[in-house]
Amino acid sequence: MLKEYSAYLKDNPKGYWFKRKLYGWGWTPVKWQGWLVIVISIAIGIFGVYVGDTDDAPGAALLGILLMFALIFFFGYSKGEKPKWQWGLPKSKK
Repeated sequence: MLKEYSAYLKDNPKGYWFKRKLYGWGWTPVKWQGWLVIVISIAIGIFGVYVGDTDDAPGAALLGILLMFALIFFFGYSKGEKPKWQWGLPKSKK
């Protein structure tokens, strides 16, 4: 199964940053740009929670979390495959 999953992620002729997840709805980062978006998004979320905790401003924490998700969704839609519900490897089109 791991070999097929790796082949699925490497099969990226259009150069997407994100590919569809195999199970469920959403994306998996497959290029370094996609991983960078994930790392920056997590950093924004952690920073928002930190500022919200130290300054006693729950709005900052909420804003950080919302910005984190907005960044992932923006780049997922613009630089990734169209999301859809999927359960397992896609059927090969022969």
